[in-house]
Amino acid sequence: MHRFLIAIGVMLLPGGVHAQDEGLRGAAERARHAWFSHDPVALVAQSPRLLVQLPGADPSAALGPAQAAALLGDFIASAQEVETVVRAAREVSPGTGYVELQRKYRVAGTQDVRVQVLLLSYRKTRGGWSLVEFRVVG
Repeated sequence: MHRFLIAIGVMLLPGGVHAQDEGLRGAAERARHAWFSHDPVALVAQSPRLLVQLPGADPSAALGPAQAAALLGDFIASAQEVETVVRAAREVSPGTGYVELQRKYRVAGTQDVRVQVLLLSYRKTRGGWSLVEFRVVG
């Protein structure tokens, strides 16, 4: 009975068991929504440090969330998202996950729709899945 009451209490706490046990698919959907909404702060919110690689640039050193959000915000500022979809979300080894997003967007002032693939690498922590690497391909 005591364990049951503790379990109920933990589930009622904000950020309780449900947030911790959320799967990689949930993390992928949050990333999709953050990207489509041009909200890089939400995209990197659970990341202690991450590598970022953008087209035409060398991979960054590991950045803190504020620096990573600023870099990604500058990258997407001139684009209008048309569609962002989760193409894959899978755990590739225990505690390591991979998410692939496909993004369709327009550069400001044009009607041409372009496509890019976003590759996200995650590590599982006590708090859920943390983004550790973000790459833009194409």
